[in-house]
Amino acid sequence: MKITTYLIIFSLIAFSCTKPSYKKNEIINTEKEDSVETSIFKAPANQKLSPDQQIASAVLAAPIEGRNEAMVYGYSDTGDFMILREGFNDFICIADDPQKEGFQVVCYHKSLEPMMARGRELAAEAKTREEKEAIRAEEAASGKMPLPESPATLHIYYGDNAYFNEETGTIENAKYRYVVYIPYATQETTGLPLAPNKSSHPWLMFPGRYNAHIMITPEY
Repeated sequence: MKITTYLIIFSLIAFSCTKPSYKKNEIINTEKEDSVETSIFKAPANQKLSPDQQIASAVLAAPIEGRNEAMVYGYSDTGDFMILREGFNDFICIADDPQKEGFQVVCYHKSLEPMMARGRELAAEAKTREEKEAIRAEEAASGKMPLPESPATLHIYYGDNAYFNEETGTIENAKYRYVVYIPYATQETTGLPLAPNKSSHPWLMFPGRYNAHIMITPEY
């Protein structure tokens, strides 16, 4: 009887000294935090904009002085890619695709159009990312696909929870990025690192390739 009593007491002491697990509580807390963040910042699902709204949102990615006369691509009511406005300067903008998750509008220098247009053509042919890159690399090397003769910039507003505020005419919850294309640039020719020293610092992506570019994502 005494032995049984001692065993029960020892078991209770050992259990009380065991480190409790908070994993379940951590998961619950994380889920709560995520749900709160989503409820505050979630973008309108599949936001469909009118042609005028697509133009207004797309040109926000462009430098201010280039917005009024930039060419703008967008999407029809049936989702077809189309020209929404002809352009009269050096900028080409693309509105957000409502059929894709998140939000993205871009504007780039017209010297990048051959490369961008070729990418769209290959995507329409259902080429994989690897196939597209191989084809464009070959065509760039042969001269079939013209490349910029000097640095050319693409500007982009993007974000999973970003959206165009139709009342204020602004883009909400988005990040902004500069992508400066310098074909075949390397770390040696630019002096840039191949990864950012800090999140907002410039760095060189795809060094030595036809689509080598400097990435700059400012902090706000």
